[in-house]
Amino acid sequence: MSQEALETNEPETPHLDFAGTTPYEDYVKADVLTHLQHTLSDDPGEMVFLVTTQVMELWFTVIVHEWETAAAALRGDDVPTAIAALKRSTRELEALNASWKPLGQLTPAQFNSYRSALGEGSGFQSAMYRRMEFLLGEKSASMLVPHRGAPRVHAELEKALHEPSLYDEAVRLLARHGHAIPDAVLHRDVSARYESDAAVEAAWTAVYSGPEDAELARLGEALTDVAELVWRWRNDHLVATRRAMGAKPGTGGSAGVAWLEKRARKNVFPELWTARSHV
Repeated sequence: MSQEALETNEPETPHLDFAGTTPYEDYVKADVLTHLQHTLSDDPGEMVFLVTTQVMELWFTVIVHEWETAAAALRGDDVPTAIAALKRSTRELEALNASWKPLGQLTPAQFNSYRSALGEGSGFQSAMYRRMEFLLGEKSASMLVPHRGAPRVHAELEKALHEPSLYDEAVRLLARHGHAIPDAVLHRDVSARYESDAAVEAAWTAVYSGPEDAELARLGEALTDVAELVWRWRNDHLVATRRAMGAKPGTGGSAGVAWLEKRARKNVFPELWTARSHV
């Protein structure tokens, strides 16, 4: 605020006259974002469903960015940068999980009023969510199949499939810090789903048996925070789906609630949970 404005207690007038669009629009692309909603039914609730789903996709995008940043930092032995990215992602995961609030109270009648607009559309077809799952170690080549018709998306997913996951990078870091990680784990086929290993569990047990403020212990807790929030995401998805459609088959041909229940039972970064029984 200028000295003149301070003396007169009058607010300064913001700059209002721009050539073309505003600098805000140029940066945020708000006009693009707010015109991406094309409902396919007359039900007013469809707009809530559509916008909430689009917001989820944006959160997936930033979380993938954070986890890729963390993975690259771990690969370069930069644990503080990795922890900072993981901590940011926990706040973003909390915001993502809160996205279920507008959808979590849907009755079957409300959901059915526009469900047909989805056709065969289903959340498991989300490419950005699939990249999140790949970074967590949940790899599956078959999940590339729905994206064969979109060459750029398919190429990005194929690249992610064949790259080490965030957890692979954490386990390799444990090995570089002197923990006895078997070659079969360090040189595993990273395009396959990560499976729990007793030696990795022993390594995390050793980490947690040491000082709580040690760098690897803080990394373990940051990863566990991520794992817990992913588990909560899966459970919130399960509850919202069960409330909206019961045990009916899901859109896109999935088993619906039964498939989500199976997903919710899976631990992310499994040895970080089982190691706690041995500390």
